[in-house]
Amino acid sequence: MLSVISYPVFAVSVLISLVLSISLFPVDWLAYRPEWLGLIVFYWTFRAPAQFGIVLAWCLGLLLDVLEATPLGVNAMAMALVAFLVLTVHQRLRMYPISQQCLMVFLLLGINQMLVHFIKQMLGAQDAGFSYLWPAVTGALVWPVVCVLLDNINRRLG
Repeated sequence: MLSVISYPVFAVSVLISLVLSISLFPVDWLAYRPEWLGLIVFYWTFRAPAQFGIVLAWCLGLLLDVLEATPLGVNAMAMALVAFLVLTVHQRLRMYPISQQCLMVFLLLGINQMLVHFIKQMLGAQDAGFSYLWPAVTGALVWPVVCVLLDNINRRLG
């Protein structure tokens, strides 16, 4: 848990994650793009559970729905679920080394991706296979960098 939270760092990190979520990517690599907003929701809910929670995660997911032009509420529900799951395990998660935190990031972002994929399937999307889980894998690989970077920036500016 961070002792001092820098709200400008939070706002900039959310803005950057939203831009990265809709930024242009080579078509071949598009399936491997990390779930940037999911990582940021995970980070801030993990580091400051009293200030950032389910309602804020839902609002950020709704904003992502608007940016990605997906049906309203799909990403909102998934981000709220991620925040809820992080809130339920954040005290244990704090004691884990970074490698186990990466595993938890993979699991929670994987649940996020599965929920979004399931809802899109129910709405008629035709996508088969497990390729929708690649953002969870790459998100888990990027987690140590995101965590250390945001911790250092928040300590300096907070």
